[in-house]
Amino acid sequence: MLPGLLSHRLAGCGGASQCVRVCLRARAWADGPGQQCDSSWSSGSAQAPRPQPPPGLRRKLAAPEPRDLRAEDEDEELGEPEDDEEEEEEEPDPEAPENGSLPRFVPRFNFTLKDLTRFVDFNIKGRDVIVFLHIQKTGGTTFGRHLVKNIRLEQPCSCKAGQKKCTCHRPGKKETWLFSRFSTGWSCGLHADWTELTNCVPAIMEKKDCPRNHSHTRNFYYITMLRDPVSRYLSEWKHVQRGATWKTSLHMCDGRSPTPDELPTCYPGDDWSGVSLREFMDCTYNLANNRQVRMLADLSLVGCYNLTFMNESERNTILLQSAKNNLKNMAFFGLTEFQRKTQFLFERTFNLKFISPFTQFNITRASNVDINEGARQRIEELNFLDMQLYEYAKDLFQQRYHHTKQLEHQRDRQKRREGRRLQREHRGHRWPKEDGNTEGAVTEDYNSQVVRW
Repeated sequence: MLPGLLSHRLAGCGGASQCVRVCLRARAWADGPGQQCDSSWSSGSAQAPRPQPPPGLRRKLAAPEPRDLRAEDEDEELGEPEDDEEEEEEEPDPEAPENGSLPRFVPRFNFTLKDLTRFVDFNIKGRDVIVFLHIQKTGGTTFGRHLVKNIRLEQPCSCKAGQKKCTCHRPGKKETWLFSRFSTGWSCGLHADWTELTNCVPAIMEKKDCPRNHSHTRNFYYITMLRDPVSRYLSEWKHVQRGATWKTSLHMCDGRSPTPDELPTCYPGDDWSGVSLREFMDCTYNLANNRQVRMLADLSLVGCYNLTFMNESERNTILLQSAKNNLKNMAFFGLTEFQRKTQFLFERTFNLKFISPFTQFNITRASNVDINEGARQRIEELNFLDMQLYEYAKDLFQQRYHHTKQLEHQRDRQKRREGRRLQREHRGHRWPKEDGNTEGAVTEDYNSQVVRW
C-alpha cells in the first residue's frame, strides 16, 4: 500500500506521464511490478501501458550490494551530458594489446609531482613568449601551423595567402607572443637547437619589443615535438634524398659556428639527392644520427662540435642527461605518434583552446619505407641516444597525460556531486512547500463551505 503522501500526490496527477514521474521519484520501481501506475491515474479512458524506467535507473535500484569506486563513478555519469572532450576518439595506442583489451600503462621512470604537473600562467597580453624548438621531421611543420592558424585567440594571428609567415600580435599591441618558423621566421638560424635558441631568443625579442616595456618581466616558454627515432630517421633520409640539405643552418655554439673539420659534410656537391639508405647510414658524421638528443642538449657542456674535447663515452652520457633535463623542464613537449594527447596537454598547459582537433596521420613517407630487420637494427644503433631519450620522453608524456586526466576527472566528479547536492536541497525546499499549499487550499475550501452552510 502506498504511503498517504504519495497517494495524495498521485490523486492529483494530471496525466500518465506526470504519474510516472511521481512514481519514479518515490522509487516504486524498487518494490517490483506491483507498484505501477494504473489506468485510474491516467487522464484517458484506456489503460496506459506500464512504462519502463531508464536503464541507468534500473541499474541503480536493482543492485543493493556495495560497488567499487570505479563503478560508482560510472553510475554518477549516467543521464548526464558528456563534454565534447570526453567523447573525443583517441588515436590508437601503438602499444595496445592485440586482444583488444584496454592497455594498462606501467610507468618506468620516477617523476615528481612537479614534473607531472604542467600549468603555466601564460600572459599573452604581457611580455611572455612561447618559443617553438622545431626538430626536423617530427611533425613540427604541422604543429607550427596549428600554433598560428588553429588557436582560439582574442586577436588571432594574421596569415595572408602566399606568405609563409603570420603576424601574431598581442591583443591591442604590435608585439609578438610566438617565436616560431611561421611567426618570426628562422631569426636564430635554420632549425635552431636548444643551445642556439636560449642564447639568441632573448636578445631578438628585446629588439622587437617597444622600449617602454623593458621594465616588465618576461617569461620564455620553450616547447617542442619528438618522434619515434626510427621513423624520424627514415623520414629525414627520404627528405634528403629529394634534395633537402639544411646546409644554411648556423649551428652556433659558444659564440661561433663549427669549422669544416669539426662538422664535415657527407656529400661533395650541392645536395645529396638520390642517396641510398645504406650510403645515408654509412656517413659517420651524419647529423641525422641522434639528432633529437643533440638539438635538445646544451652543447657547450661538451665543447660544442669539437669531438676531441672529451672522450666519446663521457660526451654521450652528458649529452643524453642534458637533453633529458631540458626536455623535462620545458613548458611542454608533444609526441608525433599521439596527436590528440598532444593537443590535450598543450591546451591544459597554456589554458588555450584549438579550434579544430588534431589529426593522427598513420601513413607517412617513413611508414611506406619497407626495410628489413637488419636495417632497422642498424638505425637503432646509430640513434641509440635518441632511442633512450624517446623512451624517457614517452614515459613522461604518458604520465603527464594520465595525471592531468585524473585531476580533471576528480574535479568533474566533485562538480557533479555538488550539483546533485544542490538539486536535492532545491527539491527538499520545494516539495514541502507544494504539500503545504495543497493542504492550505483544502482547509481554505472547507472553511468557505462552512461559511456558506
